[in-house]
Amino acid sequence: MSILNVENVTHGFGARRILENASFRLLNGEHVGLIGANGEGKSTFLNIITGTLMPDEGKVEWCNRITTGYLDQNTTLTKGKSIRDILREAFQYMFDLETEMFALYEKMGSSSDDEINKMMEDVGEIQSSLEHNGFYIIDAKIEEVANGLGLGEIGLDCDVTDLSGGQRAKVLLTKLLLQNPMILILDEPTNFLDENHIIWLKNYLKNYENAFILVSHDIPFLNDVVNVIYHVENANLTRYTGDYEQFAQMYELKKLQNDKAYEKQQKEIGQLEDFIARNKARVATTNMAKSRQKKLDKMDIIEKTREKIKPTFKFKEARTPGKVVFQANELVIGYGQPLTSQLNISIERGQKVAIKGVNGIGKSTLLKTLLGLIKPVSGSIELDTYLHPAYFEQEEIADSNTALEEIWKDFPGMTNGEVRGALAKCGLNSNHITSQMRVLSGGENAKVRLCKLMLREANFLILDEPTNHLDIEAKDELKKAIKEFRGTVLVVSHEPEFYEDWVTDVWNVENWTTKIV
Repeated sequence: MSILNVENVTHGFGARRILENASFRLLNGEHVGLIGANGEGKSTFLNIITGTLMPDEGKVEWCNRITTGYLDQNTTLTKGKSIRDILREAFQYMFDLETEMFALYEKMGSSSDDEINKMMEDVGEIQSSLEHNGFYIIDAKIEEVANGLGLGEIGLDCDVTDLSGGQRAKVLLTKLLLQNPMILILDEPTNFLDENHIIWLKNYLKNYENAFILVSHDIPFLNDVVNVIYHVENANLTRYTGDYEQFAQMYELKKLQNDKAYEKQQKEIGQLEDFIARNKARVATTNMAKSRQKKLDKMDIIEKTREKIKPTFKFKEARTPGKVVFQANELVIGYGQPLTSQLNISIERGQKVAIKGVNGIGKSTLLKTLLGLIKPVSGSIELDTYLHPAYFEQEEIADSNTALEEIWKDFPGMTNGEVRGALAKCGLNSNHITSQMRVLSGGENAKVRLCKLMLREANFLILDEPTNHLDIEAKDELKKAIKEFRGTVLVVSHEPEFYEDWVTDVWNVENWTTKIV
């Protein structure tokens, strides 16, 4: 049974075409992976099917009485509420039923026997519905899913105002799963999850009985949970049956077949045009030439596969620092309250270290403390005199600057052509370059920020979740650039497959924390 039908949807922003006659169908029980390079229109498509955005053309039809739950990249939380308060909102319709039931009990005291009998029937139906939907074990449900995604480690009575971006994302995801909608729509749900919690979510989705649509650049995760792939490229949406690996094989085969057909047709067109040119003026062969022209005019022209702009990342290297890049002595980090025990850690020149650990445990705080952006609770940090750090921040508020202006802000001496060239190397086209940072996709935004890093000379890269939002090709290119960088690297990442084959050490912040994990 088809739950969702999208027919001939077209949408664009100004001169930029995002979707062109896109069609899509979602069947009951399908686990769909929606994939494509950064900026191809995945989030736009989700906004269209959820009604947040009206398409320029086409129609979107959901089947009747369907319930959907949408986790996008920009959902916010109500300030001043606890995590538990937010999670209990997932069951609001049940609390409303309970309130209705109590109101009926109160009215019974001043009602006739007939009215009381009718009210008792209503109460019985409400009571049955509450029991069937697990209303009386809500707190146990909340604990189960919250612990699975790591919220129990933070504490359910914690005010959501005090949470990091990653922790807020976990709260929203937990609430969505507790709502148990008939259709889940998830936009990059693993970006702020740790390894253990990604495994928990993977198992949850593998066993999910209903349909879902998932946007993700995490290939191992996609492979384990989806059975249908929709690929958005060059404003077109194409359906493939199977997981990501099967899609990749079929995509390459389709591309090869298209290119062969294109070459064959181009050869035929060349022969026809040559024949027409040589014979149209001769009386004896003019009819044959006209026949060839008709054949040429009726021909459906095959387009050559358009190659995507692939990023090429390379970090500029500053002069070589001393042997010890930094030394932390009895360092305690935190915002007022200690997050760690005393740390005596150091990195030597050329080391490449990955930092892992659950969200909210102090990974980003450690990086900012090393850079001097926040003061340590106690202890000291000694940095090498000739250190030139380049810092990629996990959360950065996008403003109204265009990508071009964002680079000029830090490098005013560059020419227009130089800035455009630098951004193009990072996989951004002229439409991206003249768009405001706040309207770019998460991946496009990250590429602009990486571009700024690559224009600086550095001998110490400090990268906080650099792969969040990046498409597969950009991730691979970033990994290659870090491998080739001869300086020192400190990276926070929740993706072991990104760093395992090039780091020299892995630091687990859970071994240092004062929190219970």
